[in-house]
Amino acid sequence: MATIALALFLAGCPLLRWTAASAVQNLSSVMDASGHCVCTVILPDDTFPLQRIELLETSARNLTFRVHWEMKKLQEYGQRLAWYEAKLQNASRRLQLLEVGDRTPTELAFQELRKEIGEMESFVGHLRSSLNGSDTTVEVVHRELQNMSVTVSALESYDKNQVVAMRRELATLKQRLEDCQKGKPLVGRQPPIGTCTHQGIWRLSKPSVVQLNWRGASYKAGAWGKESSLRAWRKKRYWVAPLNLDGRRLDSVRLYRSYQDLLLSRSPTDQLIPGFGQGAGLVLYNGSFYYNCYNARDLCRLDLESGAVDRRAVPDATFSNRFSYAGTSWQGLDLAADESGLWVLYTTERSEGDIVIGRLGPGSLALERTWQTSQYKPAATNTFMVCGVMYATRAVSTRREEIFYAYDTRTGRERRLSLPLEKVTDVVQSLSYNPGDHKFYMYSDGYLLRYNVLFRP
Repeated sequence: MATIALALFLAGCPLLRWTAASAVQNLSSVMDASGHCVCTVILPDDTFPLQRIELLETSARNLTFRVHWEMKKLQEYGQRLAWYEAKLQNASRRLQLLEVGDRTPTELAFQELRKEIGEMESFVGHLRSSLNGSDTTVEVVHRELQNMSVTVSALESYDKNQVVAMRRELATLKQRLEDCQKGKPLVGRQPPIGTCTHQGIWRLSKPSVVQLNWRGASYKAGAWGKESSLRAWRKKRYWVAPLNLDGRRLDSVRLYRSYQDLLLSRSPTDQLIPGFGQGAGLVLYNGSFYYNCYNARDLCRLDLESGAVDRRAVPDATFSNRFSYAGTSWQGLDLAADESGLWVLYTTERSEGDIVIGRLGPGSLALERTWQTSQYKPAATNTFMVCGVMYATRAVSTRREEIFYAYDTRTGRERRLSLPLEKVTDVVQSLSYNPGDHKFYMYSDGYLLRYNVLFRP
């Protein structure tokens, strides 16, 4: 027992009242010498369970939190279950339409149904594991989903109209046709070589990747092609001209006697360029290389038979990387050949960067006539000539170009168009048309590509 002495400053001891008498084992009072009443109370010695009360309070708080959290989860489950029930009803209606034949089944419809059923099965499975199978509604929905999945699979397998199977077969045949057509001439009516009895370019084949340039993958910029000449007696040579690593200087050109020699790298001839050339806008035309002289507005012509070099300035032409093509540098003067002769495409300060078309005289470097276009050169990736019409390209994506602009020198009219041109790398450094075989020759990030051209009758 613990004895506690309490000094009560009261008038007299008989006025003392103890309300918790049941908890007191002994109580006595005496009067001390000073007249104060002193009471002695003996209380039980049991220690108050404070720690147990604290643990009980903590447990109560945790339990309350869990109850609220579980109730919130149930509310969310209820909302999601109602949403999935609506989707299930919608899927059931569509499935009934497929079963009775009111709607033609397609592969896309089956894919959408399977996706929705899969989402609902995943959610219902999670819900079942949380509720331990105690909710009847969830179990019913689970069984309906299983039945629906079996029905969709059966409908897809036993489609009476064979629509899905036919679509897949058509896709396979289309791919086989594209693979067969790739790299081969396009089927269609083609004008005779050297004539312009057509209404312009209709479409282009997929690219045929010939090979990497002979100097290697580091030589990203350059040009290549077939000798442009309509003279039947002249044997057409193939040439590859990678620029130096700076993407500007032309040191040499490698020539092959035939396309087979090019493919096999057989018996090549290297031709050095005296004084160097600049940019990838060169062309081999009637036995001579035409190119932009290095760091000048001059045209150079190298005769492959004699080795002689002629040069002549293009009046007012910009140079030193002024107004070059988008994504390609150092193409101040771009040479092009077509059925009507040789052309140079350039800009002037007066044209403010818009392309000027110049036609060279037969066997001459002098401009015979010029045409001013409204096409800003830095907005195009390349240009080329076909039957006196200048076409311009631009990049649509990393794997696609588009022929989007044309200027007809015969009529002076320009127009917008959209002809897709696939590519295998991002940047097209040069693109040229050859009138002797109706093909495009592209140099793209060091790779040599070739396209067939189909004209509109």
